[in-house]
Amino acid sequence: MQYRLLGRTGISVSTLCLGGGVLGTRWGNLDVEDSARVVHAALDAGINFVDTADAYEESEVYLGKALRGHRDDVVLTSKVNNRLGTGVNDGGNSKRWIKRAVENSLRRLQTDHLDLYQVHRPEPNTDIDETLSALTDLVREGKVLHIGTSTFSGAEIVEAEWVADRRGRAGSPPPRCRTRCSIAAPRPRSCPRPRSTASASSPSARWPAECSPTPGRVAGTR
Repeated sequence: MQYRLLGRTGISVSTLCLGGGVLGTRWGNLDVEDSARVVHAALDAGINFVDTADAYEESEVYLGKALRGHRDDVVLTSKVNNRLGTGVNDGGNSKRWIKRAVENSLRRLQTDHLDLYQVHRPEPNTDIDETLSALTDLVREGKVLHIGTSTFSGAEIVEAEWVADRRGRAGSPPPRCRTRCSIAAPRPRSCPRPRSTASASSPSARWPAECSPTPGRVAGTR
Protein backbone atom coordinates (compact mmCIF):
# COMPACT_ATOMS: atom_id res chain seq x y z
CA MET A 1 0.00 0.00 0.00
CA GLN A 2 1.19 3.51 -0.77
CA TYR A 3 0.54 6.49 1.49
CA ARG A 4 0.46 10.23 1.08
CA LEU A 5 0.00 13.25 3.30
CA LEU A 6 -3.48 14.57 3.95
CA GLY A 7 -3.01 18.21 3.05
CA ARG A 8 -0.59 19.76 5.54
CA THR A 9 -1.94 17.95 8.57
CA GLY A 10 1.11 15.69 8.86
CA ILE A 11 -1.23 12.68 8.74
CA SER A 12 -0.39 9.94 6.24
CA VAL A 13 -3.33 8.15 4.61
CA SER A 14 -3.47 5.23 2.22
CA THR A 15 -3.96 6.12 -1.42
CA LEU A 16 -7.00 3.85 -1.34
CA CYS A 17 -9.81 4.91 0.97
CA LEU A 18 -12.50 2.50 2.14
CA GLY A 19 -15.84 4.10 1.27
CA GLY A 20 -18.46 3.34 3.88
CA GLY A 21 -21.44 3.78 1.60
CA VAL A 22 -21.47 0.07 0.79
CA LEU A 23 -21.62 -0.95 4.46
CA GLY A 24 -25.24 -1.67 5.26
CA THR A 25 -28.24 -2.09 3.01
CA ARG A 26 -29.13 1.34 1.65
CA TRP A 27 -26.67 1.14 -1.25
CA GLY A 28 -24.82 -2.04 -0.37
CA ASN A 29 -25.96 -5.52 0.53
CA LEU A 30 -23.84 -6.14 3.62
CA ASP A 31 -25.10 -7.01 7.07
CA VAL A 32 -23.08 -6.20 10.18
CA GLU A 33 -20.95 -9.38 10.00
CA ASP A 34 -20.13 -8.99 6.32
CA SER A 35 -19.40 -5.29 6.84
CA ALA A 36 -16.88 -6.22 9.54
CA ARG A 37 -15.20 -8.67 7.15
CA VAL A 38 -14.85 -5.95 4.51
CA VAL A 39 -13.39 -3.49 7.02
CA HIS A 40 -10.93 -6.02 8.45
CA ALA A 41 -9.83 -7.09 4.95
CA ALA A 42 -9.16 -3.44 4.12
CA LEU A 43 -7.08 -3.01 7.27
CA ASP A 44 -5.13 -6.18 6.47
CA ALA A 45 -4.40 -4.76 3.01
CA GLY A 46 -2.88 -1.64 4.55
CA ILE A 47 -5.82 0.74 4.10
CA ASN A 48 -5.92 3.20 6.98
CA PHE A 49 -8.32 5.78 5.50
CA VAL A 50 -12.02 5.13 6.11
CA ASP A 51 -14.81 7.43 4.92
CA THR A 52 -18.49 7.37 5.81
CA ALA A 53 -21.40 9.79 6.27
CA ASP A 54 -24.46 10.13 8.44
CA ALA A 55 -26.60 9.69 5.32
CA TYR A 56 -25.29 6.16 4.75
CA GLU A 57 -27.74 4.89 7.37
CA GLU A 58 -26.33 1.74 9.04
CA SER A 59 -22.81 2.47 7.77
CA GLU A 60 -21.68 4.46 10.81
CA VAL A 61 -23.14 1.89 13.21
CA TYR A 62 -21.58 -1.08 11.40
CA LEU A 63 -18.27 0.73 11.05
CA GLY A 64 -18.19 1.59 14.74
CA LYS A 65 -18.63 -2.08 15.61
CA ALA A 66 -16.04 -3.24 13.06
CA LEU A 67 -13.43 -0.80 14.36
CA ARG A 68 -13.57 -1.94 17.97
CA GLY A 69 -9.96 -2.43 18.96
CA HIS A 70 -8.78 -0.82 15.70
CA ARG A 71 -9.84 2.82 16.10
CA ASP A 72 -6.26 4.06 16.50
CA ASP A 73 -5.27 2.25 13.30
CA VAL A 74 -7.44 4.36 11.00
CA VAL A 75 -7.96 7.93 9.91
CA LEU A 76 -11.73 8.15 10.29
CA THR A 77 -13.87 10.64 8.44
CA SER A 78 -17.59 11.32 8.25
CA LYS A 79 -19.78 13.94 6.62
CA VAL A 80 -22.63 16.28 7.54
CA ASN A 81 -25.45 18.09 5.70
CA ASN A 82 -27.91 15.34 4.95
CA ARG A 83 -31.54 15.59 6.00
CA LEU A 84 -32.17 12.68 8.34
CA GLY A 85 -35.36 13.55 10.17
CA THR A 86 -38.82 14.94 9.60
CA GLY A 87 -38.16 18.31 11.21
CA VAL A 88 -37.54 21.35 9.05
CA ASN A 89 -34.13 21.84 10.71
CA ASP A 90 -33.04 18.19 10.64
CA GLY A 91 -30.27 18.69 8.11
CA GLY A 92 -28.23 21.32 6.32
CA ASN A 93 -25.13 23.29 7.25
CA SER A 94 -26.44 25.40 10.13
CA LYS A 95 -24.59 25.53 13.43
CA ARG A 96 -27.70 24.13 15.11
CA TRP A 97 -27.71 21.00 12.97
CA ILE A 98 -23.94 20.45 12.79
CA LYS A 99 -23.70 20.40 16.60
CA ARG A 100 -26.41 17.72 16.76
CA ALA A 101 -25.15 15.73 13.80
CA VAL A 102 -21.60 15.33 15.06
CA GLU A 103 -22.79 14.00 18.41
CA ASN A 104 -24.95 11.44 16.61
CA SER A 105 -22.06 10.38 14.36
CA LEU A 106 -19.66 10.02 17.30
CA ARG A 107 -22.19 7.87 19.13
CA ARG A 108 -22.83 5.61 16.15
CA LEU A 109 -19.12 5.28 15.39
CA GLN A 110 -18.29 4.62 19.06
CA THR A 111 -15.50 7.18 19.12
CA ASP A 112 -14.77 10.42 20.93
CA HIS A 113 -13.48 12.27 17.88
CA LEU A 114 -13.33 12.30 14.10
CA ASP A 115 -10.00 12.75 12.38
CA LEU A 116 -11.74 14.57 9.54
CA TYR A 117 -15.26 15.98 9.33
CA GLN A 118 -16.50 17.07 5.92
CA VAL A 119 -19.38 19.21 4.75
CA HIS A 120 -21.10 16.81 2.36
CA ARG A 121 -22.43 19.47 0.02
CA PRO A 122 -22.79 23.25 -0.10
CA GLU A 123 -25.91 24.91 1.24
CA PRO A 124 -26.60 28.14 -0.71
CA ASN A 125 -29.09 29.46 1.86
CA THR A 126 -26.68 29.13 4.80
CA ASP A 127 -23.93 31.70 5.36
CA ILE A 128 -20.61 29.87 5.00
CA ASP A 129 -19.38 31.58 8.17
CA GLU A 130 -22.25 29.98 10.09
CA THR A 131 -20.95 26.59 8.97
CA LEU A 132 -17.29 27.42 9.59
CA SER A 133 -18.09 28.80 13.04
CA ALA A 134 -19.73 25.52 14.04
CA LEU A 135 -16.84 23.46 12.66
CA THR A 136 -14.30 25.68 14.43
CA ASP A 137 -16.10 25.06 17.73
CA LEU A 138 -15.86 21.30 17.12
CA VAL A 139 -12.13 21.55 16.46
CA ARG A 140 -11.60 23.56 19.64
CA GLU A 141 -13.64 21.04 21.61
CA GLY A 142 -11.51 18.17 20.27
CA LYS A 143 -14.48 16.40 18.69
CA VAL A 144 -13.05 17.00 15.22
CA LEU A 145 -9.36 17.27 14.37
CA HIS A 146 -9.63 18.61 10.81
CA ILE A 147 -12.38 19.72 8.44
CA GLY A 148 -12.88 19.28 4.72
CA THR A 149 -15.38 19.54 1.90
CA SER A 150 -17.20 17.16 -0.40
CA THR A 151 -18.66 18.10 -3.79
CA PHE A 152 -17.82 21.80 -3.34
CA SER A 153 -16.81 23.66 -6.48
CA GLY A 154 -13.45 25.40 -6.69
CA ALA A 155 -15.15 28.78 -6.30
CA GLU A 156 -17.02 27.61 -3.19
CA ILE A 157 -13.80 26.37 -1.62
CA VAL A 158 -12.06 29.67 -2.34
CA GLU A 159 -14.95 31.55 -0.72
CA ALA A 160 -14.80 29.32 2.36
CA GLU A 161 -11.03 29.79 2.62
CA TRP A 162 -11.38 33.56 2.33
CA VAL A 163 -14.01 33.70 5.08
CA ALA A 164 -12.05 31.32 7.31
CA ASP A 165 -8.89 33.38 6.88
CA ARG A 166 -10.59 36.72 7.55
CA ARG A 167 -12.59 35.56 10.57
CA GLY A 168 -10.13 33.19 12.17
CA ARG A 169 -12.08 30.03 11.46
CA ALA A 170 -10.73 26.50 11.07
CA GLY A 171 -10.19 25.07 7.62
CA SER A 172 -7.96 27.39 5.62
CA PRO A 173 -7.08 25.56 3.50
CA PRO A 174 -9.21 22.43 3.95
CA PRO A 175 -6.90 19.38 4.09
CA ARG A 176 -9.20 17.30 1.91
CA CYS A 177 -11.50 18.15 -0.97
CA ARG A 178 -13.61 15.17 -2.00
CA THR A 179 -14.78 15.47 -5.58
CA ARG A 180 -16.33 13.32 -8.28
CA CYS A 181 -13.46 12.22 -10.50
CA SER A 182 -13.54 8.94 -12.38
CA ILE A 183 -12.39 7.07 -15.46
CA ALA A 184 -15.48 8.47 -17.18
CA ALA A 185 -14.88 12.07 -16.04
CA PRO A 186 -11.17 12.30 -15.14
CA ARG A 187 -11.03 16.04 -14.58
CA PRO A 188 -11.71 16.99 -10.94
CA ARG A 189 -14.08 19.91 -10.40
CA SER A 190 -12.64 21.34 -7.19
CA CYS A 191 -9.63 21.57 -4.87
CA PRO A 192 -7.92 24.67 -6.29
CA ARG A 193 -5.18 24.83 -3.64
CA PRO A 194 -1.92 22.83 -3.72
CA ARG A 195 -1.97 22.61 0.09
CA SER A 196 -5.17 20.55 -0.01
CA THR A 197 -5.53 16.90 -0.97
CA ALA A 198 -8.08 15.99 -3.63
CA SER A 199 -9.68 12.58 -3.31
CA ALA A 200 -11.84 10.93 -5.93
CA SER A 201 -15.42 9.92 -5.26
CA SER A 202 -16.74 7.06 -7.42
CA PRO A 203 -13.43 6.52 -9.26
CA SER A 204 -14.84 3.55 -11.18
CA ALA A 205 -17.82 5.64 -12.36
CA ARG A 206 -20.12 2.80 -11.32
CA TRP A 207 -21.36 3.94 -7.93
CA PRO A 208 -23.48 2.89 -6.25
CA ALA A 209 -25.17 -0.31 -7.40
CA GLU A 210 -22.45 -2.10 -9.35
CA CYS A 211 -19.66 -1.31 -6.88
CA SER A 212 -21.28 -2.95 -3.89
CA PRO A 213 -19.23 -5.92 -2.68
CA THR A 214 -21.02 -9.26 -2.62
CA PRO A 215 -19.99 -11.79 0.03
CA GLY A 216 -18.44 -14.89 -1.55
CA ARG A 217 -18.00 -13.28 -4.95
CA VAL A 218 -14.41 -13.46 -6.16
CA ALA A 219 -12.59 -10.17 -6.64
CA GLY A 220 -11.84 -9.35 -10.27
CA THR A 221 -14.95 -11.02 -11.66
CA ARG A 222 -16.79 -7.75 -12.22
